Amino acid sequence: MPLAIDACAAQHQGDRKEQQDRLAILPHAKKKGVALVVVADGMGGHTGGALAAEQVLHTAKTTLEHFAPAEESPRVLLENSMREAHTMIKASRFMNEKDPHSTAVMLLLQPGKVTWAHCGDSRLYRFHDGKLVRRTVDHSYVEHLVANGRITAEQALTHPNRNVLLTSLGGQEDPKFDFAEAEDIAGGDAFVLCSDGLWAYFDDAELGRIVAENSARNACEILIDHARARAAGSGDNISLAIIKLVEVPAEKPKAPVGFVPRRPG
Repeated sequence: MPLAIDACAAQHQGDRKEQQDRLAILPHAKKKGVALVVVADGMGGHTGGALAAEQVLHTAKTTLEHFAPAEESPRVLLENSMREAHTMIKASRFMNEKDPHSTAVMLLLQPGKVTWAHCGDSRLYRFHDGKLVRRTVDHSYVEHLVANGRITAEQALTHPNRNVLLTSLGGQEDPKFDFAEAEDIAGGDAFVLCSDGLWAYFDDAELGRIVAENSARNACEILIDHARARAAGSGDNISLAIIKLVEVPAEKPKAPVGFVPRRPG
């Protein structure tokens, strides 16, 4: 059955003085059905983080413009986007005397296939009919502790070092990327890309349920409203993009002009 895409991207500044997140849903200019979704969470003091996240978005746009799906692998596109952003963010230190960094999570949609990559703690979730199929694992100190059984996932939410990243774009060391791909996509699948300003306030079950029960646009509004209420005046920047795959019933063939269906009897 053919699939249609229900998509929405949304942001809120939260209780911060500046919006340092960047996000976009970027359709390929020449290839139908190809699009790149990007969420970047900038860090680095006043304007520094915003510049870093903006660089992630800029390099993603440029890389997508030159992407030839028949000749290049999705992983190469995603890795080139992040490596170029990392290089440019590092170079910007010499120009603005700041210490900019950014996380990044990207999803490349192609007919019958999706590929994603991330660096840092901006996340991608894959749900099917509201149930979690997979999510990215943060490159953070607390996720490292959870993976090694030293703390629980619940303890990670309130750990004093929960905001410490092990890698990011623009850092002194080469960044770490994780990649994944799926070719079994189907109606009922949903992908959520978001910064920690959103995911910090939801468990997987609630997030999946809200996305499944609402359109992409309504789900964005509900999730942001809940996150703002739960932040209680101390919320971070929020960015999220929701991509839902919806089955489209095939059209019934139309009867030829002048044809009269025979009635039984």
